[in-house]
Amino acid sequence: MILILDFGSQYTQLIARRVREANVYCEIHPFNLPLEKIRALKPKGIILSGGPASVYQDNAPKVEAPLFDLDVPFLGICYGMGMINLASGGRVARAERREYGPADLLIDDDSDLFYGFAANGVARVWMSHGDRMDDAPKGWRVLAHSANSPIAAFADPRRRLFGVQFHPEVVHTPRGQEVLKNFIFRVCGAAADWTMGRFVESSIEKIREQVGGGRVVCALSGGVDSSVVATLVHRAIGERLDCIFVDNGLLRRGEGRHVASLFVERFGRGFHHVDAAKKFLDGLTGVVDPEQKRKIIGRLFIEVFEAEAKKLGDVKFLAQGTLYPDVIESVSFVGPSVTIKSHHNVGGLPPNMEFKLIEPLRELFKDEVRRLGEELGLPRELIQRQPFPGPGLAIRVLGEVTEERLEILRSADVIVLEEIRQAGLYEEVWQSFAILLPIRTVGVVGDERSYDYVIAVRVVESDDGMTADWVALAPELQRKISNRITNEVRGVNRVVYDISSKPPATIEWE
Repeated sequence: MILILDFGSQYTQLIARRVREANVYCEIHPFNLPLEKIRALKPKGIILSGGPASVYQDNAPKVEAPLFDLDVPFLGICYGMGMINLASGGRVARAERREYGPADLLIDDDSDLFYGFAANGVARVWMSHGDRMDDAPKGWRVLAHSANSPIAAFADPRRRLFGVQFHPEVVHTPRGQEVLKNFIFRVCGAAADWTMGRFVESSIEKIREQVGGGRVVCALSGGVDSSVVATLVHRAIGERLDCIFVDNGLLRRGEGRHVASLFVERFGRGFHHVDAAKKFLDGLTGVVDPEQKRKIIGRLFIEVFEAEAKKLGDVKFLAQGTLYPDVIESVSFVGPSVTIKSHHNVGGLPPNMEFKLIEPLRELFKDEVRRLGEELGLPRELIQRQPFPGPGLAIRVLGEVTEERLEILRSADVIVLEEIRQAGLYEEVWQSFAILLPIRTVGVVGDERSYDYVIAVRVVESDDGMTADWVALAPELQRKISNRITNEVRGVNRVVYDISSKPPATIEWE
């Protein structure tokens, strides 16, 4: 396995994803994982991630010096490169000019790390740093440089220590996966023997170990994540799983009936449908702050679950479809990464929750979950469903959530999805949805003045939800969506299209 030590980079899990794409098992742990635990893991190689700090800051996260005495290869990425440099006697300082975005990397030494690259060749890479390597440790080889980074990659081949100033894990470094594979296979000698089949086996083993002879309730929404979790847990413990579907009144039109029809047959008496719409809508009355919405929904969700689970007997475990993007945007669980927003199944959980959590997908991305669903034999209809937020339409109704405003959004959302499907784009894009804005604008309906709501349409493409770009829909498709919404949805007289990417925006508006 490859061990990744996290220094708080938002890209850390992308490193793990690239390693797994090479069919090599890996684990992410905090940068300060004790040395004895690192030894116990017996890694074939260690990757030090990037991070938001500067290595020369007094409070910068540091690893134990004896770490580099381990007889395993190391690859430092950005901040991790600075760590290796300082630990080996080099110098790091703030750069005169920060380097963010695309850069040309000039290869000076086609070592193992750049095997397959032309010596003295140029590779396009993605930089994101404000520091520079002022001096490499004595005897080390400079492998590459850029216009702003005289030491953009270096190595001590004898000790198998490597560092790169750029980010090979992001898609904006086109040959970054080659660099990582060179480290994984040529330097570390790892075996490409980890697959989704292996993940299923290890997850089932972990679930059985965690649960013992106990029973589990699963938060089943009918989305890809919860469906995969339910199927995985069911494979592990069989009839000791109860799936509870909470209809919170914040779903799309017909969603409750659709979910029930899908899972009653699959789980039989283990499927429980709870209508809690009034409870959620009452709890959201007068609430406009998005973080407060999320936390209220998370709290009510657990309350409903606890009440329903008590009817089932002695149930101590709750299975959830939490994914890594949820975690990394909500809390720092493997390092000092920055909180962007809390998610209903992460930041919204109350500290006195009675369940112990089972989250087997916690370190996976959505595309990996879909592959896992295929491995588990789930139907394509489920696997290819676009992501839908746990708090539901509550965070797409900007401002106060009322039944009237929900109905307006549901009507618009149906039209957006129908037209996206009709255009053959549903499985091509990451998400497509409507948002009800908390403003009214003047319009003309017939010969009369109107003062109605605005609907925003959002369609994005993404590989993993960590970054996303807006999709340039054909003008005719945009016109058709706009015309249908303004003609068919009472209370709406204007439609706008969101052309914001992530970052700086998020995919959802709240």
